[in-house]
Amino acid sequence: MKITAKDILDEKGGHMVTISADASVYQALTLMTQNRVGSVVVTEDEKIVGIYTERDLMFQALEEGFEPRKARIKDHMSENLITANVSEKAIELYDKFLGRRIRHLLIEEGGDYIGLLSVGDVMKATLQQKIEELEELNHMVSLEYYENWKEIQAER
Repeated sequence: MKITAKDILDEKGGHMVTISADASVYQALTLMTQNRVGSVVVTEDEKIVGIYTERDLMFQALEEGFEPRKARIKDHMSENLITANVSEKAIELYDKFLGRRIRHLLIEEGGDYIGLLSVGDVMKATLQQKIEELEELNHMVSLEYYENWKEIQAER
């Protein structure tokens, strides 16, 4: 079975850390730190209008006169939202992460955003799936499996 964005969201939970577009960059950083996340989804009138990430901060910190306590998120967020559909497979998600050089994807279903996945979320889910597949294969090649198979064949 190929793992999808929906599978990963179901395991992780669809909670998104959000912040108002009028909030300061400092408030966003505080929220990100408290929630131990690398991004916040920016909202305006309860509608998602952008995303602010660690990478955004990295570039802005080099700007002359940048003051996180005064700077507004709406002036520094990424508005070009890159999304994935819930049905997209993990390999397709990796393609977006690598091709676009991003670390976060909004997941949409039926025109609504239902969650946010990081490259780490997808990697963790993919590795867990591979571990389960390996354990199943190891069981299949074990002596016990072979002995049970011989008994089943003898009964036929």
